[in-house]
Amino acid sequence: MLQLFFHAWERRLASVTKDRVVRPFEWGLDWIPPNGHALAAAAPDVIGTWVSNVMTDTDAFFTPPPTEDYTLGLSANGEQALVFPSAFVTPHAANNTVHCRYFPASPAGAKPRAATAGRAFPRMAVLVMPQRNADSGGHVGLCRLLAWSGMSALRLSLPYHDRRMPAELRRADYIVSANVGRTLQVCRQAVLDARRAIGWLHARGYERIGILGTSLGSCLALLTTAHEPLIRAEALNHISPYFADVVWRGISTRHVRDGLEGHIELDLLRALWKPISPRWYLERVRDRRTLLVYARYDLTFPIDLSEDLVREFREMKIAHEVAVLRCGHYSTGKTPFKFADAWILTRFLKKALAS
Repeated sequence: MLQLFFHAWERRLASVTKDRVVRPFEWGLDWIPPNGHALAAAAPDVIGTWVSNVMTDTDAFFTPPPTEDYTLGLSANGEQALVFPSAFVTPHAANNTVHCRYFPASPAGAKPRAATAGRAFPRMAVLVMPQRNADSGGHVGLCRLLAWSGMSALRLSLPYHDRRMPAELRRADYIVSANVGRTLQVCRQAVLDARRAIGWLHARGYERIGILGTSLGSCLALLTTAHEPLIRAEALNHISPYFADVVWRGISTRHVRDGLEGHIELDLLRALWKPISPRWYLERVRDRRTLLVYARYDLTFPIDLSEDLVREFREMKIAHEVAVLRCGHYSTGKTPFKFADAWILTRFLKKALAS
């Protein structure tokens, strides 16, 4: 009965959004750099060859060139805002500037930096990557909770979200879409942006850095952790081993599947989106503290996919913690579940970074 209730609620919450657009299928070859393929090569072969090359050196794929072009100022509402250039340049100028909101740790929540046994208490910070289609206020409450708990929070706006969204869009359609190549590269852009944001935190003296991601942000957070040695702990909120399967099966991406279906099969899509699928990077997070959170009645990240990822961690003997929410994907953001989720995430990160 609980499952029936939550599934009905999830579908009702998903149906509130009326501006989803089914966009035409595209291979996105204009987003793929030349890789020596034959001029007559079929589009799947072109992307497949490029993906194979990417997977031989994902450090090169996900490592941005260094920058010192950071600007920290005040937003219109008096909050601290960080701006810097994205390491990946897209055709949309608005998307090429990264916007973050900075929430310094509350003195009441942080231990004093007085020497304890001859050393100062470490400064802690968390990079926060919200869910797909989060507006500028998404996860701000969670950032404030992290700051109140003694961990500075830096909230990163994902590519094509809020201030990075070009005028032609009403939703962040270009980060997950029926354009195969663009989805790959824009998710890569998010990881490059995250690594530059972490570089800024490190330069400001933060000694222990964690990352928190929700939904799409969870996938991107794991990819970032796998390639960023400065990250000590990752809190992954809604999880799946494969990028393609969530898009294909989730209720919130039904319109994306409608654009894909009839042009590409799931097996091929899973292979082409391999660089942005968490499954292939688990060995690289073996030495990090990891929290895996999923929802029992999730129809957006189907529960069998979440359990598959937990099983992979367990079978590979990678240390991790698991929390199961007694709600669905959308209902995680509703009372009382949002408070339970925030407490689980904050408690884990505080313990993992302070220990």
